[in-house]
Amino acid sequence: MKPLHVILAVVGGAIAGASLGLLFAPAKGESTRDEIVKFLKAKGIRLKKDKLEELADEIADEIATKA
Repeated sequence: MKPLHVILAVVGGAIAGASLGLLFAPAKGESTRDEIVKFLKAKGIRLKKDKLEELADEIADEIATKA
């Protein structure tokens, strides 16, 4: 395979994956963060509200980049 074909295949796959991820995302980011906060509290993780929201945002961002 030519290098250009490989590059086009990778870029095309990335675009298709991102599009499907946006179309089939289970919930909005705010809803996801709220669920993460509830989960952390249920597991006994007690942080100040600012720190808890910051942690939830970091987890949500990490999940978003993996999807």
